[in-house]
Amino acid sequence: MSHKVLVIEDEPTLARLLSYNLSQEGYETTVIDHGGEGLQSALQHPFDLIILDIMLPGMNGFEVLNRLRQSGNRTPVIILTARNAEEEVVQGLKHGADDYITKPFGVAELLARVSAVLRRTQQEDMKPVETNEKVITAGELSIYPEKYEVILAGELVPLRPKEFEVLLYLVQRPGMVITRDDLMNVVWGFDYIGGQRTVDVHVSSLRKKLELGQESVQIESIRGVGYKLIMPRKPVSGQPMGK
Repeated sequence: MSHKVLVIEDEPTLARLLSYNLSQEGYETTVIDHGGEGLQSALQHPFDLIILDIMLPGMNGFEVLNRLRQSGNRTPVIILTARNAEEEVVQGLKHGADDYITKPFGVAELLARVSAVLRRTQQEDMKPVETNEKVITAGELSIYPEKYEVILAGELVPLRPKEFEVLLYLVQRPGMVITRDDLMNVVWGFDYIGGQRTVDVHVSSLRKKLELGQESVQIESIRGVGYKLIMPRKPVSGQPMGK
């Protein structure tokens, strides 16, 4: 059964290029040239992947992506951005994009990224469900691996799946320096084509969401290497120690 890909792109030449090359690879492709109409199609029909341009009529790509994620739709999304538009890449990842391609791009790169995202998604769907998992606690932070939920000071913290996986990997290795490459390989997979900026964006977002707790974990940057998770300090007791 072929994968279904939704292309939301209003530039006719690029849309035809995407549709043609994806179809040649066996993908079932739907092309829509309007942001709002693309969003409705994504919400109403099951797709395996969405390729989403940022500059669209009716509704820009960021708004489309944001509304998709707010609705609970987890279809993987690859955004199309202009070359050297780092702000677009960062904003897209923050809104829940799974990968990005900068224009202009080659056919080989396009197909490689599509294949990698679909493969990662399929692998995640096939992971066996573990039972009897215990909650992981660190200060005011409670992590439920089985449910992908994080509670901080009694409040649910809304984390995207990759943010959750980054946090889980770090909290299971407190005090250890974890390189960006380690996080990239474990969370995104060895075949992920994106750069280490993806890791930095997710860690930055995590920090902001965790700073509400007075006794939350801290993610420390190790310049030129990666990150280290610092556990909250235990309160010092005023009681004298026994001899």
